[in-house]
Parts: sequence; structure tokens; C-alpha cells
Amino acid sequence: MLHLRSMISICLCIIGFSLLCSSSIPPKQQSGVESYESQEDETTVSATENTENRELPDTMVIAMCGDIMMGTTYPENEIGLPANDGKNLFDDTKAITLRADLAVGNLEGCLLDGGRCRKGTGENIYAFRMPTKYGVNLQDAGFDFMSLANNHSKDFYDDGIISSERVLDSLGIGHSGVEGHNEYAIVKRNGVRYGICAFGHNSYTINHTNLNRVKSILSALRPKCDILVVSFHGGAEGADRCHLPQGQENFLGENRGNLRKFTHFAIDNGADVVYGHGPHVTRCVEVYKNKFIAYSLGNFCTPYGMSLIGVKGYAPVVEIKINSKGDFISGKIHSFIQKKGVGPRKDPTNAVAKEMKRLTEADIKNAAFRIDNVGNILKNGK
Repeated sequence: MLHLRSMISICLCIIGFSLLCSSSIPPKQQSGVESYESQEDETTVSATENTENRELPDTMVIAMCGDIMMGTTYPENEIGLPANDGKNLFDDTKAITLRADLAVGNLEGCLLDGGRCRKGTGENIYAFRMPTKYGVNLQDAGFDFMSLANNHSKDFYDDGIISSERVLDSLGIGHSGVEGHNEYAIVKRNGVRYGICAFGHNSYTINHTNLNRVKSILSALRPKCDILVVSFHGGAEGADRCHLPQGQENFLGENRGNLRKFTHFAIDNGADVVYGHGPHVTRCVEVYKNKFIAYSLGNFCTPYGMSLIGVKGYAPVVEIKINSKGDFISGKIHSFIQKKGVGPRKDPTNAVAKEMKRLTEADIKNAAFRIDNVGNILKNGK
């Protein structure tokens, strides 16, 4: 009898432990969700297993957004947090990010309680610190990955980076982009392994101007995933920087990258989708060798601490459909405009889509696709 009771106790412990472990992978509100793996705990999967022995869906949907900074507690003497702990920030947009097979964005700032700012105090200090409890808002909105490769991830030294990573890990949201941390993440959704890596322009990020490093990471990641997505933070900032220039961009004494060269290089070396952020305004999109590129998705959810005047308040969600080879099929620019303290709200005039259409027609020559006035991205002839 004692032996039987011991066996039952052991079984109950095992069951309890299993439930505890499974709860650490929060479900997205769609069927077939599997898991997120950081680079450190990933299971090695051969290229043969990925591409030959498994049948992938005919089509997949990816939703892409720009900068996300859900409010800031710095400086402490200024009001910088939205109502209801930010739970309503994504009310108008989350239907899109929840239904997507993969939803990605850029975490502009850190998820941290406390800490010391490395930028000092005073006027014109741009440092962003979100309460850690705000992380769940990203999960509730269906986000699967956040880039940390930007110039605000380290506003509160390494403490900010480490705290952000811990919060995202606890929520099952992938992340990468900081030197000495994850070079990439693998997110498994509906039987598809999405490999995602992020690059930035400043010293502590994995830099997109170092093409040898970029190639090394892409070469390591490509055999481990079915679809490879690249995020980048780059380009000069400001309302007058909406157009994508030829050649290298410089801003505040920094090399912000030759973004046409970088994005094409990423695709030439295995990327299927590339999305960018950093200029705080939207830019053009492109289809290069049947692969989709968004050059800047602007400020997506930045209710405080950033200018939202004019085009700086444009907050698109770009939703694309790709096939099992990662080739672009079609897309949609969903138009949202930010309101201070509130977040992105639906734009019934489609001004954002029309702006990205205008920029694309001006900056991408001989495009094999077109954008209509409501934001549909269609291959020519379709």
C-alpha cells in the first residue's frame, strides 16, 4: 500500500510539473500554435527534416509593424503611461496580428521596473522604459517576435536588455538583435518553423553594415527554418526622410546603412521577408526576386514620448501572404493613425496606404507589383 501511494504521489508530481511547463508557452488565439525557442534552447533540426520530410501549408500570412513603445516611466515626473495599463492600445489592430500566422514588430525601449538611465536627465532626453507588466499586452495582441536591435534597447544599460528578454521569454515571444545575446529566434506556428533575426545600426546591436556577420547569421539560420524573416533598424530619421535614398544614409554622425544594398543582400543570402523601422516615418515597399521588403513601418504604437504630428503618426500594419517557398503572393497595407495616449486607430481615409503607395511609386522603379488606393499590394497582371 505504501509503495502504491508513493507511485501515485510521483505520478501526480509529474502531471503537475508537465502542466506548469506547458503553461510557460502561452497560446496565441488561433489553432495549431506550437512554441517559441530561443537560440540557447533550440532543438537542432536538419535541413532535410525542414524542407523534404514535412509538408508545409500552401500559404502563410505574416503581419508586420514598426516601433512599439507602449508608454514610458521616464522621466518619473512626466505623465507617460496610457490608461488601463495599456490594455486598449491595440484594440483597433489586434484582429490582424492575432489572425496572422506570424506577427512581428520592434520593441523601441525596454521592459523594466526601476533601473538607471544611461542618457542622464534634462530636456530632450529620449529614453524609454515600459513597465514589465505591459509585456502581456504584446501577447494579447498576438505578437510572436520583437526586434531588440534598436537605439533604445539599452537606454537603461544591460539591465534593460536582460529584463526585456526575461519578460518576452516568459510570454513566449521571440527576440533577437543585441550583440552577445540571441542572434536569432525560431518561432513554430501551425507546423512552420519561422527563423527570425534582427540587425541595427548602433554599437550594441548586431550591425547590418557588417555584411560578413549578416551572412554568417543567415547561413546558420537558413537550414533550421522553413521561412526566414529579417528585421532591421536603419535609415535617417524625420518627417523629411520618407524617401528611400540610393547609397548610405548618415544621421547624427552614425552610419545608418545602405538599406537597398542590405535588404537585397539578405534576400540573396536566404531571407524570405525583410521588414524595417527606425526613421519614425513610413517608407516604400518592394518585391525583389519574389521576396517582400518593407523599408520602414514607422511609429506603430508610441502613445507618449514621440512626435505623432503628420506622417510621424502614420502606423500601418502590413499583412502579406507568401507561399511555402517564401515567395510573395499578395499583401495589404492596413491604415492606422496614432492618437496621443491612445495608440493606433483605424484610418477610414486610407491616408497611410496612399502615402506608402506614393513613396513606392517614386522610389521603386520597374516594380513587378502595384498598390491600389485602399492598400492592396498586387502582382502586375493580377
